[in-house]
Amino acid sequence: MTVRRSAVQLFRTVTHAVRSVIDPAGLVRSTAPAVVADPEGTYTASEMPGVETIEAAAAEYVQAGDARRAADRLKRRSSKVLDRLPAGLHGRWLVERVESSRTTVDLDSIRATYKRLGLGEVPMRQCAPSLRLTDLAPVELPEPVAPVAAEHGALLVAA
Repeated sequence: MTVRRSAVQLFRTVTHAVRSVIDPAGLVRSTAPAVVADPEGTYTASEMPGVETIEAAAAEYVQAGDARRAADRLKRRSSKVLDRLPAGLHGRWLVERVESSRTTVDLDSIRATYKRLGLGEVPMRQCAPSLRLTDLAPVELPEPVAPVAAEHGALLVAA
């Protein structure tokens, strides 16, 4: 370990120790994300599909998410071997590396430009809210349900 790396680690350790004494709550992130308002274009009461349609769509959505995660795990496992292969023909597979057509914002360059021009921090905005589905079938709701639902900002729809 180099002296520079040791100094950096020591600095981080001291910084975390000081923060834990001065502002311990600042070191802990909330595990419960904030609930956001419904986006524009949600169903009105007269447009609401039937409960069976909603349950089928939710089940498909959850199943697709599970399949995506399984595919991602399989891809990561395969990439451990494939990423290390040199370009060329390997059996019946041609391995090559090509430039991506996708582009992304270079935040490091933008930060450097903002700093150079004295513009302060780079403005950031929140990402779009995530859709989260929770299957309540195995859960028995307490009686009365309405006050509990209202406490959590839930909307109850009669079946």
